[in-house]
Amino acid sequence: MKTVSTLQVTTGPSRRKTPRILIDDDLWIYWESHSYRDVSRVRDLSHAGLFLETKVRRREGELLNLYFLVQEGHIRAQAIVRHMTPGLGIGMKINSISSQDAPQLQRLLSRLWESPVIPQVPPPNGSTFPPRNQANF
Repeated sequence: MKTVSTLQVTTGPSRRKTPRILIDDDLWIYWESHSYRDVSRVRDLSHAGLFLETKVRRREGELLNLYFLVQEGHIRAQAIVRHMTPGLGIGMKINSISSQDAPQLQRLLSRLWESPVIPQVPPPNGSTFPPRNQANF
């Protein structure tokens, strides 16, 4: 079995200023906009952004309120939609997080760095994400 790091594998230079952590555990957030509310699985995360698994379409530039459902405690943030992948989800940049919630986000990121995964590519038909596997290090 080939193992890779917890960072997303890219084929070229990344535009990201901070690496995203692929999420192996079930990590969910409640999110809302002015017209919609939902609970979605987080597929990758950094202190600067995240990707949510959802079939719901959102406009680029739309602001969303995020409420993380995690053992580290309450984490509330506001994010802006940067891109939409139809049928898979939405990529967002975190705009703001309260000073009260920032330490919980840092603890969450630290915990996730300790849970390496094998990155997998979604199927070509774009219907759903494949199951994730824990890497054996």
